[in-house]
Amino acid sequence: MITETVPFDPSRHLDTSADMAMYLDMVLEYNDGRLLSQALGDIARSRGMSDLARETGLSRESLYRALSDQGNPNLATLIKIFDALGLRLAVKEREAPETRTTT
Repeated sequence: MITETVPFDPSRHLDTSADMAMYLDMVLEYNDGRLLSQALGDIARSRGMSDLARETGLSRESLYRALSDQGNPNLATLIKIFDALGLRLAVKEREAPETRTTT
């Protein structure tokens, strides 16, 4: 018997703001802008891209482009998205700060 599988889609599991915040916090641990864009794209799909576009004041096409695999949203766009999601960006110190030396 062959087992049939389907690709995992995180957008199907992001029901609450707490889920979204936890997902984004985990993604931000990797310091990877492309991964952040993909995660925000997952969240946008879970919320509805048209609804999020309306709430951010961005066109749906601009939002799709910014959150695509090739996207590179600017800080103003990220702030609009976070605001529309009821989330905010925060900065915190790394748990194990690297020791830096000057030469």
